[in-house]
Amino acid sequence: MTSRFAPSPTGQLHKGHAFSALTAFALARRSGGRFLLRIEDIDPTRCTRENAEQIFEDLAWLGIEWETPVRFQSEHRADFAAAADRLAARGLLYPCFCTRSDIQREIERAGHAPHGSEGPLYPGTCRRLSGDERAARLAAGTPHALRLDLEKALSLAGPGLTWTDTHQGVQPARPGLLGDAVLVRKDIGTSYHLAVVVDDGLQGITDIVRGVDLFEATHLHRLLQEMLGLPVPLYHHHGLLTDASGNRLAKRDRAVTLKSLRESGVRARDLKKELGFPEDFAV
Repeated sequence: MTSRFAPSPTGQLHKGHAFSALTAFALARRSGGRFLLRIEDIDPTRCTRENAEQIFEDLAWLGIEWETPVRFQSEHRADFAAAADRLAARGLLYPCFCTRSDIQREIERAGHAPHGSEGPLYPGTCRRLSGDERAARLAAGTPHALRLDLEKALSLAGPGLTWTDTHQGVQPARPGLLGDAVLVRKDIGTSYHLAVVVDDGLQGITDIVRGVDLFEATHLHRLLQEMLGLPVPLYHHHGLLTDASGNRLAKRDRAVTLKSLRESGVRARDLKKELGFPEDFAV
């Protein structure tokens, strides 16, 4: 088996990241498998090399070992472009020229919109454009993203699409939870959803450990795996760590970082014990 930890270097790691990384590492150690580290740095406006180097230091402090070289997503954009081209060749992508304000106005005009884990679902405005109007906007160089034509993808996948979570069992795939998701952002040439599915397939990841906050996204990822002919990993969605007030630990809320814990004298073995891991991962 092969597991991985795939953080984005948009800030420093906190205890929640440590728990996820340790869980994935322990899983690989117990099975005699491989553990990979991947840096998901596709967004140059938010990701820095300095944060990536800090991730290396934090994980090494925890006693985690990983194979090298580490895969940086920013160095493999051609892989994501190739995957998008394969989807486009099957007629599964369409250009979306909407801005966020356009989408919000359309939702308000309609009076409501179904919600998914990433907010209101896209109302399908650009999916309904005529071929001539679409071609004219493309010819004019109008900035656009590429969205998944969910209805067509589901028709190609057929019934019975499933995936398995070790905590919640076999799951019927419900990619409609995210609607016509953006797979190629206009600013960075890919998206989290496309990049993570492609990388997990290319790296031979068999077991994916991540937080339950990504549970809904896995339904979409299963559909993308089917459309791209990629193997289906086993998923391990774990609970999220919270602070004393019951709020989820998050970078944006300035959760206490591993670096600050280390610099304040906290020992890695004590933190691992707090998180429920024996120092040697023997069990």
